[in-house]
Amino acid sequence: MTVEDFILGLDGQQKAIVSFLHQRLTNQHDLIPKIRFKIPMYYRKSWVCYLNPIKNDGIELAFLCGKSLSNEQGLLNCKGRKMVCGIDLFNVCDIPEKSIDEIVQEALILDELVKTKR
Repeated sequence: MTVEDFILGLDGQQKAIVSFLHQRLTNQHDLIPKIRFKIPMYYRKSWVCYLNPIKNDGIELAFLCGKSLSNEQGLLNCKGRKMVCGIDLFNVCDIPEKSIDEIVQEALILDELVKTKR
């Protein structure tokens, strides 16, 4: 399955949100997408983030190194997880593009510090 196939299988706002974020993560941030654990995950040297469908027609943009990020934007929620933090999104019109770009850039800086490729 490709990320495009995954997107085609979604409906409503989930489809719009994943499509928007997929384009942004791959085109603006040069992340490489792969389906892992049945969801789209994005990487360079290591896994940086993933898009996970959640209840109420939403998508969580989750960062694997979320606890190590500054969260200056105040958007990241760890939901009791030890490493991963994410942002729940429910409408493509409400996506805080600038803040998400800042978080992705910070995650990519941490990714550059990774010594080995996965």
